[in-house]
Amino acid sequence: MSITLYDFELSGNCYKLRLLMSILKLRYDVIPIDFYPGRQHKSDAFLRLNPFGQLPVLQDDDLTLSDSGAILAYLAKKYDATGQWFPNDPAITAQVLRWHAVADDITATSSAARLALGMFYDVDLEKAQQGAHRIFRLMDEHLWFGEREGRDWLCSPAHPTTADIACFPYVMLSEEGGIARQDYPALRRWTDRVRRIPGFIVMSGIFPAGRALETV
Repeated sequence: MSITLYDFELSGNCYKLRLLMSILKLRYDVIPIDFYPGRQHKSDAFLRLNPFGQLPVLQDDDLTLSDSGAILAYLAKKYDATGQWFPNDPAITAQVLRWHAVADDITATSSAARLALGMFYDVDLEKAQQGAHRIFRLMDEHLWFGEREGRDWLCSPAHPTTADIACFPYVMLSEEGGIARQDYPALRRWTDRVRRIPGFIVMSGIFPAGRALETV
């Protein structure tokens, strides 16, 4: 096994993979990509790895993969001996994939707002922020009702899945896009639970959980 991650330290999508690989205790090499300001992800060399010009890219021996959600599923299916992170049950698989799609929507809104404010990307900031708030309201409601049914995670199993890993980073980084989370208490409690998963690691803007769970 020889895993290499083409990585940008400040990318939430790259962090998703670093987080899951830490949880799974996988060893891997990192090739840094200068996303900003260098835009190295648009270079000819990188486009040969991923013609879409997007991070992350992961190589596992001779296999080259792109798209963070697809890579999360691959890593879980191949390296998670417990089978919990991407369960085989078709109904649960469907739930996980649904939340992987929601994670893409979070990237298109919360991450886009962050790019506009922090990296000066040409983005409709107000539209991105409004879109993120709409998703956060839906997630908060889903998690609130789940807590009352004894469910702590986005999907029905009594343990986290790649759905939680996929959605987590750009929720936590939303403040960098001017998107406050104080009106979403169940969402905040969920982020605290994610930060308590064994093997959790931090990145710039994502910090360890406090000593007590939020209760408001």
